[in-house]
Amino acid sequence: MLRFILYRLASAIPTLVVVALAVFVLIRAIPGDPVTTMLGDQADPATVQALRQAYGLDGPWPWQFVLWVERLASGDLGQSITNGLPVAELVADRFSVTAGVVFPAVLIATLVAVPLGMIAAWRRGAGTDLAITACATLLMSIPTFWLGLLILMWLGLNLGWLPIVGYVGFAEDAGRALAYLVMPVLTLTIVEIGILTRMARANTVEVLRLEYVTHARAKGLPEHTVMARHVFPNAFAPTLTLVGLILGNLLGGIAVTETIFSLPGLGRLLVDAIYARDYPVVQGGLLFIAGLYVVINLIVDLLHPLFDPRVAA
Repeated sequence: MLRFILYRLASAIPTLVVVALAVFVLIRAIPGDPVTTMLGDQADPATVQALRQAYGLDGPWPWQFVLWVERLASGDLGQSITNGLPVAELVADRFSVTAGVVFPAVLIATLVAVPLGMIAAWRRGAGTDLAITACATLLMSIPTFWLGLLILMWLGLNLGWLPIVGYVGFAEDAGRALAYLVMPVLTLTIVEIGILTRMARANTVEVLRLEYVTHARAKGLPEHTVMARHVFPNAFAPTLTLVGLILGNLLGGIAVTETIFSLPGLGRLLVDAIYARDYPVVQGGLLFIAGLYVVINLIVDLLHPLFDPRVAA
């Protein structure tokens, strides 16, 4: 197991290098200059040059890349050009907000969608199956931003149950913080339920066709035992892979949802940094997201044997 983990982490290094190089080149290919954006077009040329030197932007691209890599090797993601704060601190603070929305949403969606998908597969072709499949397809078809606006208008504006603007951290007031997170969590949960339900149903249908399920039923085992002990582990394994992909994608930034509900998350940080041409924040944030994908995929690979003994980690 340890060898497998070390191998996966080592194999992720080339991926992170390619991501770092791609991000470095692409962000600089965007028209505009961060120093000019921050100081304005009428700024004194001497001030502009001094600031460019301070942030290491006065040299050629290869030199800037080497300088950035040297800082990364020492664990330094640099400082934001916009506000001068350490990039690592900014990414960590904003990621905590995004994680507070994504983790509960994916967990709730999984707990709801997997049983629904299994029930739909078990009742394949019946009215229950058609109803669950239709609802799941509908949820998949709803744009996230539109659903978020509907929930905001319904629960926030019309009913007045939840706050609609602002954000409070858990360190300040845990109760108010939860109130601010209810609507964004609900939005992501509803959307992901549709995707996971369809996936769980398709996997369960495939497993129900296998001979060992027929054998288990022939032995006289109750249907709930067959579904829980024989069908669920093998049907959930592929769904777990999708859960990992969804988790990595959402943790990478839910900029639209964060904008709708005024959340200071990682997605909004990256969007604002791109508009401001804040190179260190964009580079550090996207490299963090790439590393996050690697870690999540590793965890999913390690969990697979728990549900499917045919897979050896």
